[in-house]
Amino acid sequence: MARKIIHTDSAPKAIGTYSQAVRCGATVYLAGQIGLDPQTMEMVAGVGPQVQRVFENLRAVARAAGGDLKDIVKLTVYLTDLSNFALVNETMATYFSPPYPARAALGVASLPRGALVEMDAIMYLE
Repeated sequence: MARKIIHTDSAPKAIGTYSQAVRCGATVYLAGQIGLDPQTMEMVAGVGPQVQRVFENLRAVARAAGGDLKDIVKLTVYLTDLSNFALVNETMATYFSPPYPARAALGVASLPRGALVEMDAIMYLE
């Protein structure tokens, strides 16, 4: 099965040794996204705007791969403060509709660039 590297200028460029996403057959693995503005590569301020920016970045990569957020089957959320999980749920409900993807949420000590939230995903394209 051939791998295809996914890249879009509509999401932040990789800040390390990784690709924005990799497609293997009908499955697309989306790298973790943080609240970086893709034009400025600066972190947006505040947890609410960061959560929203993360979903926008994931959507841009999903679209570049030929899908959309509705095609995500697994989402992993990393938070530096799990008390922000309710905000993630509220915001997620504006980007997704049932059936929702499977999801895990983890509390972590820190994230790249001082981010408050990071998410990665697995997308399946039929």
